[in-house]
Amino acid sequence: MPVRPRCLVYLVAGAALFGGAACTPDHSAESRRIKASAVSVDPAQPLTDREKDVLHEAEQLLIRACMSERGFRTWVVPRMPLPEDRDFPYVVDDVRWAGEHGYGSELQKRRDQVRSSDPNRRYFERLSPEEQQLALDALHGRSSARQLKVTAPNGMTVARFADGCTARAQEELYGDLRAWFRASTITDTLGDMDRAKVFTEKEFKDSARDWSACMSGRGFPYMTPHDSRRAFRKPADTTSRQKEIRTAVAEAECAVSSGLSATAHRLEQRNGAHLTDEYTDEFRNRLRLERAALKRARSTVENG
Repeated sequence: MPVRPRCLVYLVAGAALFGGAACTPDHSAESRRIKASAVSVDPAQPLTDREKDVLHEAEQLLIRACMSERGFRTWVVPRMPLPEDRDFPYVVDDVRWAGEHGYGSELQKRRDQVRSSDPNRRYFERLSPEEQQLALDALHGRSSARQLKVTAPNGMTVARFADGCTARAQEELYGDLRAWFRASTITDTLGDMDRAKVFTEKEFKDSARDWSACMSGRGFPYMTPHDSRRAFRKPADTTSRQKEIRTAVAEAECAVSSGLSATAHRLEQRNGAHLTDEYTDEFRNRLRLERAALKRARSTVENG
């Protein structure tokens, strides 16, 4: 199956978005120049969020130009449409964030609003079925085109068509599409594998029991953080929102006092270090390609 970009152009098929949560429209040229000029390149350090933003925006600008050549419009969207939206893969452990957002049910409303107002989505939905297929072929490539394939560490084979605007933009930005596709696919997969393994560790399960005991002592009888989060998955009304916040704050405080937060992050770092050692070449290649791309990205963003 072809790989879809995480947050690139957000064309849709039916009601489903390709690539993740929808984002907001294009920035002004002035804001792009300010952001790009602030990027510094230090080959000894992982990329900062600001550097990731520039790479992301440059790739979308290149995609936009490519799609325009093929007769379609796209809009540039930010990498993080809701900066306050955070991912807590193991347990909510930020008391201040929990006190403001609970489990994030109100953020889901805003995600839905951003998605429904996304200009790429609206544009795509106005196309005829035939035009939609042509747009998808232009963006992701044709099924008859040459494919790049990578066997990920989890055993899955991931493929990308090499003639779409996504592939063309990454080739222009990173200089070596095959190397970038391999390095990014493998390192992204390793991050998911690292997180999944944490949940199987005995130390995590032991800390989760301590967390559960802490929660029960406060009147919240949840066995795992997954259970408490699931109880508030849907957007809340005023009454249930207050309960959501109280529960999330208790979860965050118990995450700290029980040691669950520290245990989860320690295991993640330990497992991640093992995977990094095993796949050193891929991590190095990714960082090398990203560092080399930053200069090109900065020029692309400055020129708009």
